[in-house]
Amino acid sequence: MKRGFLAATVLALSGVTGAAYSADNDSGFYLGGGVGQFNVKIDDIDDTDNAIERLKDDDTAWKAFAGYRVNPYLSLELAYIDFGNPNGRATASGSSGDYQVKLSGFAPYVIGTIPLGPVELFGKIGYYFYDVDLTADIDNPTSPDFRSSSSDEDLLYGFGAGITLFDHLHARLEYERIDSDVLDDADAIWLSGAWRF
Repeated sequence: MKRGFLAATVLALSGVTGAAYSADNDSGFYLGGGVGQFNVKIDDIDDTDNAIERLKDDDTAWKAFAGYRVNPYLSLELAYIDFGNPNGRATASGSSGDYQVKLSGFAPYVIGTIPLGPVELFGKIGYYFYDVDLTADIDNPTSPDFRSSSSDEDLLYGFGAGITLFDHLHARLEYERIDSDVLDDADAIWLSGAWRF
């Protein structure tokens, strides 16, 4: 999913007037889901004996979430996030191979919001409890194939903008980053929607 398309979507939604907005649901439960693009980079994979030194790719990600708006400024949210299966082909030190990274897990968040009528600006911080599976099939017979499965937990934070339509439908565009020891660089751009009860 292209970043330009996501930005254009939010701009188009921002053109909707506030007439469709109602402040009647300033607190309460909401359910939603989203789709996005996950970007990952992993450097210095020691267990591959320098056969693969860097992995870098992106893939389509998805998430489902539920939350509670305490008031217009504060929300608590729990999400299941599947960052997809970034994969590709790497070459380094005279060897080449196929690799794949799988990342999925749960994240509780605290979200702070600045409401501006139907439009909202927000920041979020959470903790990601996830499983990561890394597979590297090395073409060189002297380099063993590499498999790694582990569970980890890392800080997750982001920011974005949203707009409420038809009283209860809330659409948002957000940027999110994982502060991870396992992944050298990992972030995502999301387009999501939620129904506020």
